[in-house]
Amino acid sequence: MTFQELGLSAPILRALAEQGYERPSPIQEKAIPPALAGRDVLGCAQTGTGKTCAFAAPILQRLEAAPQKGRPIRALILTPTRELALQIQESFVAYGRHLPLRSAVIFGGVGQNPQVEQLKKGVDVLVATPGRLGDLYNQKFVDLSRLEIFVLDEADRMLDMGFIHDVRRILGWLPRKKQTLFFSATMPPEVRSLVDSLLVDPVKVAVDPVSSPVEVIDQKLYYVDRGNKTKLLAQLVGEAGVKNALVFTRTKHGANKVAGDLTKAGISAAAIHGNKSQTARQQALADFKSGAVKVLVATDIAARGLDIEELSHVFNYNLPDVPETYVHRIGRTGRAGRGGTAVSFCDINEQDELKAIQKLLGKSIPVVEDHPWPMQVLEPAPKDKKGRTVNPEDAEARAAAKERRRQRDAANKAAAAEKKAQAARKAEVPAAPPAESQPKERKPRRGVRNSKTLEQALTATAPARPAAPEPAFADFRKPDPLASDVIMDATARLLAPRRPAPRPAAEPPVQEEHKKRQRKKKKPAAQPAPAPTPAPAPAPKAAGRKKNRRGGRDRGRPVEPTLRRSGQKDSTEQPSLMKPYYLSDD
Repeated sequence: MTFQELGLSAPILRALAEQGYERPSPIQEKAIPPALAGRDVLGCAQTGTGKTCAFAAPILQRLEAAPQKGRPIRALILTPTRELALQIQESFVAYGRHLPLRSAVIFGGVGQNPQVEQLKKGVDVLVATPGRLGDLYNQKFVDLSRLEIFVLDEADRMLDMGFIHDVRRILGWLPRKKQTLFFSATMPPEVRSLVDSLLVDPVKVAVDPVSSPVEVIDQKLYYVDRGNKTKLLAQLVGEAGVKNALVFTRTKHGANKVAGDLTKAGISAAAIHGNKSQTARQQALADFKSGAVKVLVATDIAARGLDIEELSHVFNYNLPDVPETYVHRIGRTGRAGRGGTAVSFCDINEQDELKAIQKLLGKSIPVVEDHPWPMQVLEPAPKDKKGRTVNPEDAEARAAAKERRRQRDAANKAAAAEKKAQAARKAEVPAAPPAESQPKERKPRRGVRNSKTLEQALTATAPARPAAPEPAFADFRKPDPLASDVIMDATARLLAPRRPAPRPAAEPPVQEEHKKRQRKKKKPAAQPAPAPTPAPAPAPKAAGRKKNRRGGRDRGRPVEPTLRRSGQKDSTEQPSLMKPYYLSDD
């Protein structure tokens, strides 16, 4: 069967041809037709079989057939990891390069402003992780009211990562009438309840049972003690046939430790897990794809969705707890029918995990016995109070996390103590006033020397006195500025009588105008008319200014000053009554 027979449009077929797609994979062949018809689809297929194209191509064709104004979000793809979200968005860009549709991706670990700017411009397809989608939805940057298609990818990883509550909350934001596409590499029983509540009469598509790994992968098993795993890994990676390798560990601490040990052994390696920043994860993945890094050490959650072409080897440094995860791990290699090698290490504490994996596969994994570090520790780890085996990897990770937390708390405590000590030192030493408030030092003028004593200052500021006739004899004593005669002389000059100011010959014109107005107001009193009954004549009103209601003068007219014509003088015009005792007629 070809892609033309699946009913895809010409622009999408052209884009698929440019990507090198010739024939559809089994999952694409079975999922694309019902998805184009608008049916809900439940797809279960192992990784590397082309699930992204199985839902991306039908979505692009449906959206292009019925465009809408304003570019609302019409399709939402929810994924568990940032790397998978980026890869899905890149696939939408590649498959829809000849269509007038716009897609965007949002995820946490980076700033949200560039993502918000993309959303404001309008997008048709949105690829998101649950955390960042919830943040932007609560901030009113994401509107899902006009959603038409919803895709939940890698649902089993959603449950493993604890996103089940976020997924259920997001489902409450979506319209009831929509098409739902559900894809996962594994289908554990926990996912089935979510499938039954989410899908309506779905078309079930299953390609190869979960227990069937890719047959072209060469599987090997090494029994080795936990302390010798890194040595064996370094030896195997150094062999000529290993082009690049993806190593899976149980914990994030284990990934960092393995990557560091390989780097010490002279092998370029990088770790990728959830504690790494998004920039560091993208840089490590880019270096691995470009060949700058030979070994990429990752946890199961961080490695989910990694699309690495021509991966030669996969190493299970720790066997997974879930048997289906083993199938997913080794599926990283052998993509698109290519060959690959999957190597697993097993110590005495992983015997139960190995039995579960072989039971799921239905056969035993070939064992390699000829290697320098065969397993010698045959006693399993002790069990806890509940009868569970205490895994040394988990205990080591918890101890490392506790030590990092202790160091972080000690650093914070030391920083707080240093800050408190600085505040105490500042409180003890009074701060100097600012430069603006400090009095500026007055610089002396050139040729003038500042006085050092009060005597010099009074002498310098004393008024100049007329030169007195030189006495008959020479007086070699210096004049005292604070002597009583000098002070009394200054007081006498201050209280000396002043000459009265000369009186003007003529009155000022303002006074003459005032007298003229007073003459006009004066009128002769009228004689009373004779009457049969004599009545006392009213007393004539006194000439002068009119009184207002309050008995005062008219307020509208200004009051002119009246000059005193008597000979009485004020205190400043009186002759001085004090005669200095030191002034005599003799």
